[in-house]
Amino acid sequence: MSRIFLILLSALLVNNYVFIKFLGICPFLGVSKKMDTAVGMGFAATFVLVMSSVITWFVNIILVKMGLEFLTIITFILVIATFVQFVELFLRKNSPGLYEALGIYLPLITTNCIILGVAILNAQQSYSLLESVFHALGAGLGFLLALVIFAGMRERLELYDLPKPFEGVPIALILASIMSMAFMGFQGLIRL
Repeated sequence: MSRIFLILLSALLVNNYVFIKFLGICPFLGVSKKMDTAVGMGFAATFVLVMSSVITWFVNIILVKMGLEFLTIITFILVIATFVQFVELFLRKNSPGLYEALGIYLPLITTNCIILGVAILNAQQSYSLLESVFHALGAGLGFLLALVIFAGMRERLELYDLPKPFEGVPIALILASIMSMAFMGFQGLIRL
């Protein structure tokens, strides 16, 4: 049980997918201007991460048994894209309110490289199903944490009069690099 907790904590802080592995930067920069959009994207990504990790874990077992490990990446891409489309169709039909609330997040999640990265790392590390779920949960919560902290900082920056060259994306990249250095302070905290 302690190994599962360490996997969760590692994905959440020590090996944060945004700040340490640099995956998911596009949605990180794109939806972090407002807190409500950051939280919505973070929870939606966490849900898809956990569910797609479960599905790709089973798919990986089939690929390994058939000796088709070389098809892992393309298969995982197809599985994740298909899963997100089914979730979108289900929500549109059965929960229009939630579908409207998620808005653009579901299509954005299809192209979020954290989803594919977690699935591939689960396969490479030969994680069990439970370990894969907790790794995905930690990665999703780490993505949510990164989005919320960054959105809070960007909302505060709107109150200040910044020099013209630093407005918008430049100051966002500077903030992201400082946050990345801060998260590097967790390195060495956990050894798996």
